[in-house]
Amino acid sequence: MTDVVVPAPTTRKDWQSDQEVRWCPGCGDYSILTAVQLLMPELNKTREETVFISGIGCAARFPYYMNTYGMHGIHGRAPAIASGLAVSRPDLDVWVVTGDGDSLSIGGNHLIHALRRNVNLTILLFNNQIYGLTKGQFSPTSELGKITKSTPMGSVDRPFNPVSVALGAGATFVARTHDLDRKHMQETFRQAHDHRGAAFVEIYQNCNVFNDGAFDTLLAKESRPEMLVPLQHGQAIRFGADNDKGIVMGPDGALRIVSVAEVGEDALLVHDAHREDPGLAFALANLSSSVHQPTPFGLFRQVQAPEYAQEASRQLARAVEQKGSGDLAALVRSNGTWSNG
Repeated sequence: MTDVVVPAPTTRKDWQSDQEVRWCPGCGDYSILTAVQLLMPELNKTREETVFISGIGCAARFPYYMNTYGMHGIHGRAPAIASGLAVSRPDLDVWVVTGDGDSLSIGGNHLIHALRRNVNLTILLFNNQIYGLTKGQFSPTSELGKITKSTPMGSVDRPFNPVSVALGAGATFVARTHDLDRKHMQETFRQAHDHRGAAFVEIYQNCNVFNDGAFDTLLAKESRPEMLVPLQHGQAIRFGADNDKGIVMGPDGALRIVSVAEVGEDALLVHDAHREDPGLAFALANLSSSVHQPTPFGLFRQVQAPEYAQEASRQLARAVEQKGSGDLAALVRSNGTWSNG
């Protein structure tokens, strides 16, 4: 019998690198970094088997500040790089740190394919609705009419809803949190990490230099009870300062916000994050059309599906078993080739 090796206990300090953290003072990235560093000792993983991979942007500095293996990739390609690593080294704990500009613009193609393939990655998308590193251009999540250096008359682009994008790509774990609630972030990150397959977490993150206060309507302390709609699997969806509001689904499948006193608790929608059909999760993702309306937070969807690296390994094993049955030379010289001249 092989002895189980239990990693030596660590603390947050063990996961902090010796690099000076260089984000703008007050940036929401600091609180996300703190939440991750505080969580890591609880995940029963070693620093040597943990990897953080990023693309380009403010969020992409993240690997420098983690005392683990890491890679600062190129713009939008972090999911592709991470997919290659996760498939070739399934023993590693691979995280992707990205931003709304990095992963939803030039990196959109790589993100959706990592999600649809269900590669075993924990993907953290920092969404501040702006390009911060390049000094304030509009991003794929900026609202209609957003005035920036690159849209002086207001953006005419309809913004992406990152949760909807992830659900549309078939992600098996989709959640949303925000940078002002460390406890909620840590629990969300923990669930994402423990999920086998592609886990996607959107984090509302304030850019206090180029888009300060973008989420104040939702996240100001006095606003949260009336604006944040908590999603907990198996529980009726209720919110409000007195828990007096709820969500119901009409006969047409549309969701509506109602007064619990008017409809009764039995009429409220009970959240089912484990439902195979993503329709409910998608409807919840689109409950609000902007961050100025009550918005769901928490776990939208978590289902089980074959994980990509595992399936690829099984296929490789079958190929090894059948060694000698193929003819590479014949394949190369098959009718799919031709010559010139």
